[in-house]
Amino acid sequence: MTAGSGPTEGPAAFEPTRIVVTGGDSGIGRATAVALAAPGRRVTVTWNRDEAGARATAEEVRATGAEAYARHLDLSDPQSGAALVEDAAAEMEGVDTLVMSSGTGSSTLLVDMDYGQWRDVVSIDLDGAFCCLQAAARRMIDAGRGGRIVAITSVHEHAPRVGAGPYCAAKGGLGLLVKVAALELAEHGITVNAVAPGEIATPMTGQGDESVLRDDKDRPGIPVARPGDAREIAATVAFLCGPEAGYVNGASWPVDGGMLTMGPMAGSHLTSHDWRRP
Repeated sequence: MTAGSGPTEGPAAFEPTRIVVTGGDSGIGRATAVALAAPGRRVTVTWNRDEAGARATAEEVRATGAEAYARHLDLSDPQSGAALVEDAAAEMEGVDTLVMSSGTGSSTLLVDMDYGQWRDVVSIDLDGAFCCLQAAARRMIDAGRGGRIVAITSVHEHAPRVGAGPYCAAKGGLGLLVKVAALELAEHGITVNAVAPGEIATPMTGQGDESVLRDDKDRPGIPVARPGDAREIAATVAFLCGPEAGYVNGASWPVDGGMLTMGPMAGSHLTSHDWRRP
């Protein structure tokens, strides 16, 4: 195959067919499940508190011609992630694609935080992701057909935020876990990557699942001057899970409207000390 000729056969021609998307009840997880759905594919989405949301996502997936399953997952018990992957693999006759979108955060200064809050965030965002990743990787290796694993991290995988200590630590750790897994799993035809969203209009940012592509929300600190749309993240994930991304491995893709590039500019143009408090 020559450069530019496109994937033709072998690992480069991988197509996602048995897909698990954690946190699929709303936001990025929901948009990703729908973006990956297609006739002949099977998609399992998970929910923690919003069962109705997950079932609505499943209906959207079925509307594309794919099969869909909605399953409960509470990663405050991280090992339940492995059990979920095993159950999904049994139901779908395998798992070849995993997108980890479950997560939680905090808004407390480190000196005011109790250990229980720290552990809650890290358990869900890092320990739970590890358990899901490990179980899926084992399934993919046993099947021998390659695979795709994508972790939804955050711009705070790369840059800190006041009041978000455990979230930043977990997402930074998850970013390096992705890189280690990318090294270890590549020989099996499995790629592992991260997508690092900036501010996205989802329930997690207090905005609900709403389109911002034609909205008038002004964000002076973001070069494109608006929040992101969950479907913009999902499009990036879908690319990383598809045949064209067979040579992308161990990467973290910021999808943030240019937010991360604003570091020095923000430093010279902030006009108050409000950033010192969550």
